[in-house]
Amino acid sequence: MNPQAKLIFTFSLLLGTTITITSNHWITAWAGLEINTLSNLPLISKSHHPRAIEAATKYFLTQATASTLVLFSSMTNAWHTGQWDITQMTHPISCLILTSAIAMKLGMVPFHFWFPEVLQGAPLTTGLLLSTIMKLPPITLLFMTSSSLNPTLLTCMAIMSTALGGWMGLNQTQVRKILAFSSISHLGWMTIILSFNPKLTMLNFYLYILMTSTIFLTLNTTKVLKLSTLMTTWTKAPALNAMLLLALLSLAGLPPMTGFLPKWLIIQELTKQGLAPAATTISLLSLLGLFFYLRLAYCSTITLPPHTTNHMKQWYTHKPTNTLIAISVVASTMLLPISPMIYIAL
Repeated sequence: MNPQAKLIFTFSLLLGTTITITSNHWITAWAGLEINTLSNLPLISKSHHPRAIEAATKYFLTQATASTLVLFSSMTNAWHTGQWDITQMTHPISCLILTSAIAMKLGMVPFHFWFPEVLQGAPLTTGLLLSTIMKLPPITLLFMTSSSLNPTLLTCMAIMSTALGGWMGLNQTQVRKILAFSSISHLGWMTIILSFNPKLTMLNFYLYILMTSTIFLTLNTTKVLKLSTLMTTWTKAPALNAMLLLALLSLAGLPPMTGFLPKWLIIQELTKQGLAPAATTISLLSLLGLFFYLRLAYCSTITLPPHTTNHMKQWYTHKPTNTLIAISVVASTMLLPISPMIYIAL
């Protein structure tokens, strides 16, 4: 892709995200979502591969439908209440439609069907955007309307997302699909606490961005797309694979890694709210995801001879990227000791 075109699309992506997260009016928020969708389509289909074109088509149809539902829910709410302010979403039907629309944009169960296929057809850098930056506007809308949404519906969707994300990721061999189902599973943790403590949702999301960015950048540096390829990367970049191991364990939520922090706080808050059964259920379901995280971590530490004759040391040829990865890994694994201060700040 032309560097100037890539710069324009990236700028449009950031512009759409900024418009949505800073707006108080539904029309401007909807406009930001549309700019996001349109600017991301060329980034998905830039390889001109049939799978990439298929992924871009699925992404466009799903996001256009979700944006239409967002606009329809806001118009319905304005019709009944006369309010276009995002925080004044009070009509029950409008809240139900909005929850469905944002769940479709995020890829939550039962609207998850598009996300693994789109992530599989997109490049790793675009997959990083889809898993992190592109989720920020919908999460922000959920945060701003959290007091009006149905907590029972959110809890059911969260438990289903955690269950299906862990279950469907068990038999995958494509790394991008594994990370897609990992994202669905983590969305369950973010959603279940939304109605009770929205700040915990945002904390979980920020730490998820940090850990997922580390993994995507590492995989992009080592050019890994399948588990079989991951098994041969230790000989080419042992230090990078060691960092990938730590990041995967942190994303799995194992103590004393950073990924354990949001799960710990969410379970504690659910117990305080009298939802100990829900906390127990989602904790047990997250063990499904733990299996494929450990499988990824195991594959990253296996030493097998490469299948090709290319023994280039990617660790030494991507110094700026590797510096960023190292910083991300340190943050992904070392934030748990300051968790009491984070909890007090919340």
